[in-house]
Order: sequence, then C-alpha cells, then structure tokens
Amino acid sequence: MAVVLMPPTLIASVYGMNFKVMPELEWQHGYPIALATMVLAAVLPYVFFKWKRWL
Repeated sequence: MAVVLMPPTLIASVYGMNFKVMPELEWQHGYPIALATMVLAAVLPYVFFKWKRWL
C-alpha cells in the first residue's frame, strides 16, 4: 500500500509548501487538476497491481 499512497503524498507535500512562484496556483483549474492527479496517481498503481494479481 505504500507504493499506492506515495505519489499522492509527494504531490500533496509539494502543494503544501508555501512557494510564491507556482504558476498552476493562478490557473483557473489548477487546484482541481492537482487533486485529480493525486487520485490518479493512487488509483493507477492499485489497478495495475490488482491486474497483475500482486494484491
């Protein structure tokens, strides 16, 4: 499960930092895209591991 939760944790940790220059924070859909990326980064390894019958 660590492999499944590692990518969203990494993405969330980057967005949790207080950077002043992050262009995607000014984008209209930047935050939803970041959330969707986190979900996708967790779901894809899980589906892959289930497909390979490793889980």
